Amino acid sequence: MPTYRYKGRNLDGSEITGQLDSATEETAADVLISRGIIPISISLGGKSSSFSEHLTSLFAPAVPLEVLVIFCRQLFSLTKAGVPLLRSMKGLTQNCTNKQLKQALEEVVNELTNGRNLSSCMQLHPRVFSPLFVSMIAVGENTGRLDQALEQLAAYYEQEVETRKRIKAAMRYPTFVLTFIVAALFILNIKVIPQFADMFARFGVDLPLPTRILITTSNFFVGYWPLLLGAMVGGLFAFRAWLSTAAGREKWDHIKLRLPIVGGIVNRAQLSRFSRTFALMLRAGVPLNQSLALSAEALDNKFLENRIMEMKSSIEAGSTVSSTAINANIFTPLVIQMITVGEETGRIDELLLEVSDFYDREVDYDLKTLTARIEPILLTIVALMVLILALGIFLPMWGMLDAMKGI
Repeated sequence: MPTYRYKGRNLDGSEITGQLDSATEETAADVLISRGIIPISISLGGKSSSFSEHLTSLFAPAVPLEVLVIFCRQLFSLTKAGVPLLRSMKGLTQNCTNKQLKQALEEVVNELTNGRNLSSCMQLHPRVFSPLFVSMIAVGENTGRLDQALEQLAAYYEQEVETRKRIKAAMRYPTFVLTFIVAALFILNIKVIPQFADMFARFGVDLPLPTRILITTSNFFVGYWPLLLGAMVGGLFAFRAWLSTAAGREKWDHIKLRLPIVGGIVNRAQLSRFSRTFALMLRAGVPLNQSLALSAEALDNKFLENRIMEMKSSIEAGSTVSSTAINANIFTPLVIQMITVGEETGRIDELLLEVSDFYDREVDYDLKTLTARIEPILLTIVALMVLILALGIFLPMWGMLDAMKGI
């Protein structure tokens, strides 16, 4: 989080200077005012954080969704029971076991004590509370339905947790097989094939093409493994640098949607997340354009996010939701049909929730059958490896046996 240096005056008129961490300059000004300081100037570039603190914040793990689910459920129960918000937050802070969330809650409690509302306090901690989370809390506070907003957030994050668990379970077997194949390649090229190469060299026989290919590959692995390792690390850094650019991230996210077998699953999972988030925002009373922006940000895909932001701009220019959805060219006919009907009947949120449930069921089925669809590809790769290895090793051995019989 950026650090801002400020100069201001206390309520008694005395001048005061200092620095504080804040998401934006505007939120920094709000924090100062809540502390009874009238800001005169605020500039970016404080030096309060040490190098170790910067490293800690850089490599700090994100708060698990399961922790956020428990927090939302507990705060929902306390709020619905009529417990005052400040007392509820203090109790949850004391019982919190996640260090990052506990630290954020402690600062939120301090700001609540100074008179700020809950959403403004949470907005100061974007690494813990996402814009979607903050917007839902703000809507709940403004409408007097904070408990309902917390319940909706808990249900939303629970669904996200279940989806991630299903994806991890489906990818466990393919990941294990691919890791085994890569490890086997390294072991064969470094340990096994050189032994056969020495044996064939002592006999001095003409080697067939598969054997020469295996020996050449093995010699490259043994002799140039530092170069190979450096090329892999350099390629990884180059790929990450490319992903850090806006164009590179958008291109890669577009490629992920077009991958064979898994691309369709990723696309349907993203459409389900968009439908659920958009419906949740609309049902909570968030304005349409802000709902689209938050739904786009909730997607972990820059290509889809940019298309949805283009929809937002078109809607603000006067277009209808259905027409912009068609022009975006990212939605399936089912989503477009539901948006059109919902726009005509005023029930977009209900129909989009049905779309989300439909895609969740499809993704669940696809993930359950993913292993069965990937297995033939993995078996083909393993079979080719065994075939090349068998031909490369046994063909010259058969040749030597025939030569010995001839003798």
